[in-house]
Amino acid sequence: MPIQATTFGELKRSGQVRSVPVREELRRNLVAKMRARERLFPGVLGFDDTVVPQVVNAILSRHHMILLGLRGQAKSRLIRSLTTLLDPLLPTVPGCEIHDDPFAPLCRRCREILAERGDETPIAWLTADERYVEKLATPDVTIADIIGDVDPIRAARGGHDLSSELTMHYGLLPRAHRGIFALNELPDLAGRIQVGLFNILQEGDVQIKGYPIRLPIDVAMVFTANPEDYTARGKIITPLKDRLGSEIRTHYPATLEQGVAITQQEAWTARGGELRIPRYIREVVEGVAFAARREKKIDKRSGVSQRLPISALENSVSNAERRALLRGERLVVPRVSDVYAALPALTGKFELEYEGELMGGEAVARDLIKAAVAEAFSTLLGAADLKAVVAFFETGGSVKLESDAAAADVVAQLRRVPQLLEHLQALGARPGDPEPLVASAAEFLLEGLYARKQIGRSDDRGFIAPERVPESDVDIERLERLRRLKKQVN
Repeated sequence: MPIQATTFGELKRSGQVRSVPVREELRRNLVAKMRARERLFPGVLGFDDTVVPQVVNAILSRHHMILLGLRGQAKSRLIRSLTTLLDPLLPTVPGCEIHDDPFAPLCRRCREILAERGDETPIAWLTADERYVEKLATPDVTIADIIGDVDPIRAARGGHDLSSELTMHYGLLPRAHRGIFALNELPDLAGRIQVGLFNILQEGDVQIKGYPIRLPIDVAMVFTANPEDYTARGKIITPLKDRLGSEIRTHYPATLEQGVAITQQEAWTARGGELRIPRYIREVVEGVAFAARREKKIDKRSGVSQRLPISALENSVSNAERRALLRGERLVVPRVSDVYAALPALTGKFELEYEGELMGGEAVARDLIKAAVAEAFSTLLGAADLKAVVAFFETGGSVKLESDAAAADVVAQLRRVPQLLEHLQALGARPGDPEPLVASAAEFLLEGLYARKQIGRSDDRGFIAPERVPESDVDIERLERLRRLKKQVN
């Protein structure tokens, strides 16, 4: 691109011709990236075999598109990454509100400047990011916000008639001319405003305030929506749906490995000190999100955002960092107890059904963590022979692990449990490793046994003998009756 051109004359002499339509530009650069085997959408993980091929097909077809998905499914990140398919620089007339092409200007001001100054007309250059316009649809958005309106102040200052093009204040859509216009949460846009998008999608032009001013703007339009809004509540009007070329469904990570990779990429864990996040902690945190998406007590229509494990991991690391600062430890290693301490990062990330509301958000979140620990334990230590460890508790042994206890104190207690430390190698820890790492791995092992109901645990994090498993319905009823009596006495 001839970035040295500063005037229209220089631009013409450089051989630069009129820009291609933006959807053709996206297609051309996409083809070039695919032939060069470049990654198409950096930072977007888990969609390579599902969503990305559909987006590629839409761009190759030069379609306007809509992404349907629950919250936290990287819809906004995906549409913002479309700017990587735009040319790095694009010539325009300086000061033009709609980034006019100097070879084919649309607005009257640019036409007059080019007619007056000719080859001496100055040229500015737009970056790819400057050609991206994004708007969150809300019920109070007006047609003037999206399309434009007549500006009486501009008319008065310039002495123009109100019907003159020079009095027009362009909305966001005309300002996205020669670029990408993204509208998030389309169903929240009022129906009469959606009608204003018809001509853009089909004929490529807009009319402002009913005046006979036709602006054949060139724009690639991308929308996002929640599928519940889109299909159940029917807020997107039918003629608008008909004009969208491609409808693409996003999704949450399909596997735990994908989820761990996304959370590792997005979570802020670079705290500047010595920090080690064991694999089992990452799997537990991610497993909470997977368990929540399966949980009947949580509203599936609302979804469980990928922000849940991201926030939970950050909060878990922060609790471990706080403990290390209190105990004077240099190495920070999160434990399962730190995941429980991250409840404030969990309870606000899901909507509860009626049964879940009766239990309460914290109780549901604790059950999710317990389920995630059980799954991670089964994967990593499911085949381990832990009979000696379980026998220690069955014969009356107990261990109390305070969440803020120093790693040395935790390890000292755990040495009393026969063969416990010998099973930590499968978790990436050995008895001679730094004490924070050993303490974290050993606590995970005990939490896993508790989650699988092989040992018990009191509310103050004391690991004890397992509760007797009822052998019949009579025993179950008796146990429940005893528990109710105990609550009444307390």
